[in-house]
Amino acid sequence: MNLSRGTLVGYSVLALPLAMAALPIYVHVPKYYATTLGVPLASIGLILFAARLLDALQDPLLGYLSDRAAGGRWGRFAIVLLGVPLLGVGFVALFQPPVAGATALSWWLAGSLVVVYFGFSAASISYLAIGAELTSDYHERTRVTAARAALGILGVMLAATLPEFLSQRSGAVAGVVQFSHMFVPVLLLCALSTWRLTPRLLASAQPPRSWTAMFAPFRHREFRWLLAVIIPSGVAGAIPATLILFFVEDVLQTPRLSGVFLVTYFLAGAFSMPAWVAVSRRTGKKNAWMLGMVLAIAAFVWAFALGAGDVLAFAIVCLMSGVAYGAELALPPSILADLVDRGGSGHKANGAYFGLWQMIEKLNLAAAAGIALPLLALLGYQPASGAGETLALSATYALLPCAIKLVGAAVLWAAPVDPRDNGSVQLVTEGGVS
Repeated sequence: MNLSRGTLVGYSVLALPLAMAALPIYVHVPKYYATTLGVPLASIGLILFAARLLDALQDPLLGYLSDRAAGGRWGRFAIVLLGVPLLGVGFVALFQPPVAGATALSWWLAGSLVVVYFGFSAASISYLAIGAELTSDYHERTRVTAARAALGILGVMLAATLPEFLSQRSGAVAGVVQFSHMFVPVLLLCALSTWRLTPRLLASAQPPRSWTAMFAPFRHREFRWLLAVIIPSGVAGAIPATLILFFVEDVLQTPRLSGVFLVTYFLAGAFSMPAWVAVSRRTGKKNAWMLGMVLAIAAFVWAFALGAGDVLAFAIVCLMSGVAYGAELALPPSILADLVDRGGSGHKANGAYFGLWQMIEKLNLAAAAGIALPLLALLGYQPASGAGETLALSATYALLPCAIKLVGAAVLWAAPVDPRDNGSVQLVTEGGVS
């Protein structure tokens, strides 16, 4: 049974502010604290690594709490509505530090990240679990993830353009502060809309009785294979996200166009979404995802050869990479939602699966920040200085993620995660064949 467009839009609208928050946190925060506020780059890398590690470790617990709440009066929305206010408060604090000096700013950055990460995780894990429960149909789940991703991309584009626009008009500090103030009412309005417009779902299984249930998905063989793909693929995607503003400013030397490049990338991803849904219907989700990974490598590797003024060439790289990004957004969560149904657990386990999924994605981001930024500092790169090893920046930004993505594609080729992949994959769990 097909879901109505109203249901899809009503559920998906919360993805807009969640994506609005994610991009500045992962992309703008390193450059804002390094270039505008003067915090040492190595310190930022270590803080981001530690905060993301702590954030990742709390995700299984939040998934467990989501599963416990699934049978309650408000269901998983109880956890969503807990996280939304904390996300808003933490986001404003992150971009409006009332302190000065590298040490004080470092502590403020660490504390704000703890609050904003907790709020974001609490809201997003239960939100993803709700989406997995809207339908059990193989292809409809891809429609759900694609609709959610499309609204998320709209949020990303707003986050990519508004801070730059406001900063150019009001100054770097005032611009990001204004953006954080605009974010809060958008977050509250979208959360309320999703809560009101998404159908209330009754739990179809008993909630978990023991806290150990949060790690039960690791017993699922297909889930372990899927994580083996997500880890290299996620690290490969997180490195360019961390470094893109540095690359645009110091390699291309066109910092005013950073918003245009980001919009090109994400807009291409949004417009490619229906095509990836169609490809997955014809080839299966796994094969479509693999095609997207190969396209990402073929498109992005050319960024290493670019230099000052290569605006059009980099725009083409962003366009083609964005098309590949559409596959990354739509297909893996849909595969995971199918996989949960084959997990064989005796309780409502969507929260546990998506909690661990979020944990791995955040460990990927932590690894990207903890490796890429200190590595660049070690190689002598200094942001916005006009000096340093820009060749090292280009290699770290372009070649390293392509090599890691190639590993992810090889693992995906061998992974038994999609039963519709040419009819050749059985539904295997630890308990046998289902």
